[in-house]
Amino acid sequence: MRILLTGGCGFIGSAVIRHLMRATGHSVLNVDCMTYAASADALENTVDNARYGFSRTNIVDTPALNALFATFRPDAVMHLAAESHVDRSIDGPDVFVQTNVVGTYSMLEAARRYWQTLGPLEKDSFRFHHISTDEVFGALSPDDPPFTETTPYDPRSPYSASKASSDHLVRAWHHTYGLPTFVTNTTNNYGLWHFPEKLIPLITINAIEGRALPVYGDGSNVRDWLFVEDHAEALVRAVEKGVPGETYAIGARQPRSNLDVVRTICAVLDELAPSAQGPHDRLIHFVADRPGHDFRYEIDPAHAEQALGWKARHDFETGIRQTVQWYLDNRTWWEGIRARSYAGQRLGAAVS
Repeated sequence: MRILLTGGCGFIGSAVIRHLMRATGHSVLNVDCMTYAASADALENTVDNARYGFSRTNIVDTPALNALFATFRPDAVMHLAAESHVDRSIDGPDVFVQTNVVGTYSMLEAARRYWQTLGPLEKDSFRFHHISTDEVFGALSPDDPPFTETTPYDPRSPYSASKASSDHLVRAWHHTYGLPTFVTNTTNNYGLWHFPEKLIPLITINAIEGRALPVYGDGSNVRDWLFVEDHAEALVRAVEKGVPGETYAIGARQPRSNLDVVRTICAVLDELAPSAQGPHDRLIHFVADRPGHDFRYEIDPAHAEQALGWKARHDFETGIRQTVQWYLDNRTWWEGIRARSYAGQRLGAAVS
């Protein structure tokens, strides 16, 4: 397959590209405008592969997208490009609407125009795979069953509302125009090359440096955690097997409270890099909760596991150990990002 993939220098997108290059024979065109959270380093040695191409393009640039579709002629689209940090969406929602809503609209229209030029067999096999989040479903109470593909939408933040909007556009383009689209929704990802503003890298790096470990509220908010390499494998399975009009909820059945996550990271660091000042959990610092903080997200991935022939291979303890070790081994990467990105900016607390 020839896959046009947006956001390929982001955290999840780069993991997908690494998997495509290592485990498949597919070719990929990475379309990324290189925002603050993008990292070409995360592609590792992919750039030397003849099956990999790159275009620095913003997905709201419709003429540029039309040209990319015409020249690359993809068999499928994997649309991952998105603004994704909830705290940033609260502070400045405009860019989230522009990228997540307007950008997805631009992608759908460029794909539709291209798709309409294809012959019958190519039209039938073409796929537009939209990658989304479980946050569109709102929040779960402690005793609620996990989200499934049929859970009603109830977004609570500017970020999740913008992603919900994009999901609805994707489904509308399928039902109105026949464009063969489908959606995957996933839980919180973690792993290698994760930008330092998110929960697990922020806590890991702060703990390594002996800084305070900020946790919103009392740390009881729950998230379902999926190792990014497992998610990448699931997404590639989906673009290969996905049925137009379908939804696949992808998760790992690994729910943990934010405080449990932080304590697990501290325990791993106590073993891998003990501090002379004592256990790392001494650094935990509770801070005021953020506005509209959803209590719990969790996905039941049974349908996706059966339909895609996929199941997450890492439990949380295994994945977090690999992740913490990676941050210990790759200080140069994250030290450079922190020095560049956080000068004069406030650090987020430990949240999704």
